[in-house]
Order: sequence, then structure tokens, then C-alpha cells
Amino acid sequence: MTDDGDLARTRAGRWSVMLDRLATAGRLGVGEAAELLGVSEATIRRDFSELARRQLVARNHGGVVATSVAYELPYRYRSSRGDDDRARVATAAAALVRPGQVVGVNGGTTTTATARALTAREDLAVGGELTLVTNALNIATEAVLRPHVQCVSLGGVARPESYEVTGPLATLVLQQLWIDVAIVGVNGLSAREGATCRHEEEAAIIRTMIERSKEVICVTTGDKLGLRTFASIAPAERIDHLVTTVDADPAEVEALRAAGVEVHQV
Repeated sequence: MTDDGDLARTRAGRWSVMLDRLATAGRLGVGEAAELLGVSEATIRRDFSELARRQLVARNHGGVVATSVAYELPYRYRSSRGDDDRARVATAAAALVRPGQVVGVNGGTTTTATARALTAREDLAVGGELTLVTNALNIATEAVLRPHVQCVSLGGVARPESYEVTGPLATLVLQQLWIDVAIVGVNGLSAREGATCRHEEEAAIIRTMIERSKEVICVTTGDKLGLRTFASIAPAERIDHLVTTVDADPAEVEALRAAGVEVHQV
């Protein structure tokens, strides 16, 4: 069994791993998926049937293939590096969301995995729908295929590097909305300098999303802790939960906890 063994215990976790593998390979066989996740082929066939019903994959002889344009992502989304870490972070972050909450998600590799884990949780849909607000075109493209998800996609100028929309139009739309929980990915996070990213226009959208949210969950792998990048997003004190990996710098983790951040390491 691979490091994905813990994720195999939940359907949402299995789906997250399988969709991530499809994003890289384009095709996934029953036997390959069963070995990857350490579960029976019967379980994988049921998962494949449900994913096909939701139009996230297409069945073929012996497996499934990717069908959505959401899989045609920039290289950094297709890279397998860190996939296991991101999948664990995504599953843990999705578990923090409560039924009925309106969820905001910005673009990025870890937030994309988290959005998949979220939209796989049908229990979050109250009144028939889970409401997801995003500025990421690839996340919106996948989410709109889920019958129980109401996806609010922000307008704006699309960035080909990240599939995110930014600019005054996106900010204007966000300012008209209230969000219960914002799930944000960052390029750097430290107790001293807070959350940061590489581009000011992306930082502006994330800042507005945070301002319109009651609760903030930051998702990032441990290698981003202690880093400071170009554009400031928010002070560490504004983050309620950090979901990160066990290899994060212990001193930085303790400093963030001292700043009031509840840290979850997976």
C-alpha cells in the first residue's frame, strides 16, 4: 500500500487521489487504482461508476479516462511532485467544513485538490446544494459538473499561469458576497510576516475573500512555512486554521500557534 492508504479509508479521499492521478496520466485502470489505494477492485469499480455518473470521468475497457477540460492544466498542476502531501492536506481541510457553509477557494495546486475533496462530500449540501465561490477557472469547470454544487465563478482577467481570474471585476463581485469559510493557498506563511504570494493581483483577490469570510483555513505543504514572498495577503493572526504536512519547521509551527492559529499536521 502506498502513502495514500489513509485516504483510501474514505470515498472522498479515494476520489481525490484518482482525479489527481488522472490529471497526470489521463487514464486509470481498475487494477492500477486498486494497487495505488490498497482497496479491492470491486470498490474501485463502484468508485469509477459514481465518478462517471457525475461526468468527471468516462468509462472505457478496464478503467476510466479524463474527459473534462479541467484536466488540461498548466504544467505545475499536472506535476506529480508533492501529490501525496497535497492529497492529505486537502482531505484534512475539507473535513473542517461544516454542512451549509458557503466556501470560498482561490486557485492553486493544493486548493484544487481541496476543492475536489470538498465537492465529493455530498453531506455538505444543505437544501440540496453546496455553494462554492472561486476565482479559479479549473476549479469552477470541475465543480459545475457536480449536481449538488452551486458554483459561483468570479469574473475578471484570466491568468494563463494559474487559471485564476483577477482584477477589479473579480473584486467587485466578491465585495457583494458573504462567505462562511475561505480556504486559501499561499506561496509563503510565517508568524512574523503572515501569508504571502508572488503576485499582487492574486494577493488582492485572496485578501478580499478573507475580508468577506467569517473563518479562514490556510492550506499549504510544510516547505512553504517560514517563507516570505512578494505580496502580502494577511497577518498570521487572521488565519483560524492551518492545514499542513508533518515536515513543517517545528519552530515556525509553534510560532504560528502562539499567534492564535490552530495547526493541523497530516
